[in-house]
Amino acid sequence: MSFSDETPFQINIPDEKLATLHAKLELATFPDELEDAGWKYGAPLADIKRLTEKWKSGYDWRKHEKEINQELPMFTRDIEVDGFGVLNIHYVHKKSEVVDAIPLLFCHGWPGSFLEVKKILPLLTDSSPEHPSFHAVAISLPGYGFSEAPLKQGFAAKQYAEVAHKLMLALGYSEYVTQGGDWGFMITRKMACEYGGKHHKAWHTNLPVATPPSWKSPLSFLAFLLIPWSPEEKAAIERGEWFRTKGSGYHAEQSTQPQTLGYSLADSPVGLLAWIYEKLVLWTDNYKWSDDEVLTWISLYWFSRAGPAASIRIYFELAGDRRNLGPNPTIPMGTSYFPKELVAMPAAWLCRVNKVVSESHHTTGGHFPATERPEELVQDVRKMFARGSTAFAIVPGKTGYA
Repeated sequence: MSFSDETPFQINIPDEKLATLHAKLELATFPDELEDAGWKYGAPLADIKRLTEKWKSGYDWRKHEKEINQELPMFTRDIEVDGFGVLNIHYVHKKSEVVDAIPLLFCHGWPGSFLEVKKILPLLTDSSPEHPSFHAVAISLPGYGFSEAPLKQGFAAKQYAEVAHKLMLALGYSEYVTQGGDWGFMITRKMACEYGGKHHKAWHTNLPVATPPSWKSPLSFLAFLLIPWSPEEKAAIERGEWFRTKGSGYHAEQSTQPQTLGYSLADSPVGLLAWIYEKLVLWTDNYKWSDDEVLTWISLYWFSRAGPAASIRIYFELAGDRRNLGPNPTIPMGTSYFPKELVAMPAAWLCRVNKVVSESHHTTGGHFPATERPEELVQDVRKMFARGSTAFAIVPGKTGYA
């Protein structure tokens, strides 16, 4: 394992890359659109034209670049991955003023990034006698943001988990907890399986998924057949059915032919914008995205170290891992249920196979709660590790309180 010193990092996109972006936006060609299409066929033409024009001539990247640099303490360091060599990894790291704060790793997914930690970072590190505080780390997964991408095939859940785990060790956090959604759920779950107990002490997710009961567990299967769904569960099933039939086409392409799609994402900023903007709107719960917020999110993909095509290969590499989750983690788990999440299972399914010690249900919020509902997400994490909870002081000597 590499324990190289960390290097402070500041985003500083070269002027020539900005000029190339503007030149490509100037030459953009748009498709036609059917009358009154709205969102029925995908991202509306009017939205993409407006955002393209703003990106080209009304959006100040340097302003947002400066804000990110000022608000997020960023670093890079080399992490050696078994069989894949050394990768230079970008991350955010902010310590709480509370000496006994709990080390916490925040893990994003696609089409997210380290930027998702921006709103929750001051909340996680906040010092108060009323709630626990955290030393927060937000990794840029390999191939995302300003982390180096693997060049060899087969970089799957085990390797992503290894990178994140070794980052925490390199930062001096030999015992820690995690929070993640989307691919962050898969990766922190793998960390719980690989490093749970000795190092990884507990995990929290806003994507609580589990397999349904089967006849192999007769009582659970009987309950599954006889107990009616609650209104919340019915709504979640409907949401999942919409996603399966109307919203998951991207997944089929990214998990089977990511290279083919990658040419469009790497060459066309408008293509990248439309591809991700669709998800930002349809995967959230009426969240009011500002144009600047959308364009900063997309710009981080366009200007990413490895390019936007690298970010989607995770779908191909983790396809087998996703179908076969493997053994259930045995460390304490916390869950947050947001109604517009893409896939949600009844809480009973999760509790049947995991050691769920904290469970929260919300009436609003979607797939990106760190952005949509940062206060609620952090409250859930605090509740899991607060005084009197099952997971209180789960990290020895790190209660989270002064």
